[in-house]
Amino acid sequence: MSLETVLLWVGVLLFLSILSIKLSDRSAIPVLLFFLIIGMLVGSEGLGGIHFDNAQLAKSIGIVSLIFIIFSGGLNTSWKESRKYLAQGIILSTLGVLLTAVTTGFFAVWIFKFTILEGMLIGAIISSTDAAAVFAVLKSKKISLKAPLKPLLELESGSNDPMAVFLTLGLISIMKSNNPNVISFVLGFIMDMAVGALVGFMMVKTITFMVKKLKLDYEGLYPIITISMVLLAYVIAVALKGNGILAVYITGVGLGQAEYINKKTIIKFHDGLAWISQIAMFVTLGLLVYPSHVIPLIGKGLLLTLILMLIARPISVYLCLLPFRIGLGKKIMIAWVGLRGAVPIILATFPFTAGLPLADAYFNIVFFVVVASVFIQGTSIPFVSKLLNVTAPFSKKIRHPIEFEKNDLL
Repeated sequence: MSLETVLLWVGVLLFLSILSIKLSDRSAIPVLLFFLIIGMLVGSEGLGGIHFDNAQLAKSIGIVSLIFIIFSGGLNTSWKESRKYLAQGIILSTLGVLLTAVTTGFFAVWIFKFTILEGMLIGAIISSTDAAAVFAVLKSKKISLKAPLKPLLELESGSNDPMAVFLTLGLISIMKSNNPNVISFVLGFIMDMAVGALVGFMMVKTITFMVKKLKLDYEGLYPIITISMVLLAYVIAVALKGNGILAVYITGVGLGQAEYINKKTIIKFHDGLAWISQIAMFVTLGLLVYPSHVIPLIGKGLLLTLILMLIARPISVYLCLLPFRIGLGKKIMIAWVGLRGAVPIILATFPFTAGLPLADAYFNIVFFVVVASVFIQGTSIPFVSKLLNVTAPFSKKIRHPIEFEKNDLL
């Protein structure tokens, strides 16, 4: 394929993705579903006929994209509101993910006749949630949620990916090992989270110091500093046997609260970079899918999706929030908006690169569960929120005129 052909496809896919964002805003369907469909349409079994089966490349694109998506999410997290619900958020993002993974895993064993470890791996892969898709739907329908739903969901969704990544990698390691050690698994979790958090905190201090001291003459260079530092945060954390995704998220949250020059420019830049990352990631993952391999799984996949939505997620939410004074209607809403997103599909590429024998089955099952979850839960969020009476007045952001400079014609 020539360079011109590659650039043509990139331009077309970006343009179609932008159009799909507008279409998503006018409907109740999360935009990530449109991105996946675009990838499938131009794939080897679609209209485009692009053959793509490189799981390692898809995994790499997914991880790099996820780094910038997670960082941007951290930058835009309202810590002032979220910190009030820190305990609930941490419990949901750790114990809640574990409970969801275990419950879903047991049902996966029953439905697909997997071994215990194979079922648990499926549960771990689809254990994290994607609240970004939820808030996109609510925003398009001019709906807001009562406290503590919005800040709690933001905190949970932003911080539960590291747990899902750890569980997935840990289970893959156990499946490839002849002598699995539970104690080392637990110690590995503590090390993973502690190192990731420490690197994140240190990187916040480093970036703010550099931005303040460098005093660059070109405003456009400041976002480049943050790109380099965010990538370093991930790499350093992983090199030290820590959780790179957690390090990136904490870096984003910390920079979102800190004060430094050109902060507005940096946040806007990373918002755009996050959108490009989402498009690249979902279209690539859509390309990796062979619809003919997914269709035979519709019956069992739909059953697993319903179990995840109606049993696993509600049980984990109810048990995690039992010590806190949160109404039943709000708990039900938290459980219902736990739709799956980018991370499960990215994690579904890990078994390929690990050389597991059922890697193809894992990926197709996870892909179907994500699509079904996004469609069923995503489209019903406005109805369910009103039914449970958890909606709040929608506060419209003040839109300022687009900035421009007037040049005098000579």
